[in-house]
Amino acid sequence: MAVDALIILLAYLLGSIPSGLIIGKVFYGTDIRQHGSGNLGGTNTFRTLGVKAGLIVTSADILKGTLAAALPVLFGSDIHPLIAGVVAVVGHMYPLFAGFRGGKAVATSGGVLLFYAPPMFVIMLLIFFVSLYITKYVSLSSMMAAIAAVIYAIIFGDLPLIIVVSILGFFVFYRHRANIKRIINKTEPKVKWL
Repeated sequence: MAVDALIILLAYLLGSIPSGLIIGKVFYGTDIRQHGSGNLGGTNTFRTLGVKAGLIVTSADILKGTLAAALPVLFGSDIHPLIAGVVAVVGHMYPLFAGFRGGKAVATSGGVLLFYAPPMFVIMLLIFFVSLYITKYVSLSSMMAAIAAVIYAIIFGDLPLIIVVSILGFFVFYRHRANIKRIINKTEPKVKWL
């Protein structure tokens, strides 16, 4: 039980690492929460600090989810990897180290799935980039990838995967509710580098 509790704690703390805040402050002298959408995720990092910083932050946020999902295996615990992964995603959205104001769950959710279901992760990436190329909306593309993940889980996944992907998909849509309004109103920013 002590090991299980430690895994859950570590998963949350991993998720709570504010990659965007760290990269922005340490290397750019910028608090990205004061710019763009005010979000700590990769998208706002791309907009605020550029492609290089955006790629680093997005990669770090993905790896948080991957490592968190791997914790039960590393510790030899019976906790399902997806449970540890969901806890990390909650940490990413509501980080202890950044005043509980975090990202929108996309990259860290992807990282969890990268560990548990790599083919699903690849399909999500493809759907994301195809949608991004067509629409130029990161937010819409993130939600399209979430929908694709749920469909994949229903067709190919086990019950835990279906449940967890549905939860993660809900997180993604919930965290993008302001973006949905802006897309409807045609005021959502489009990417300029694609």
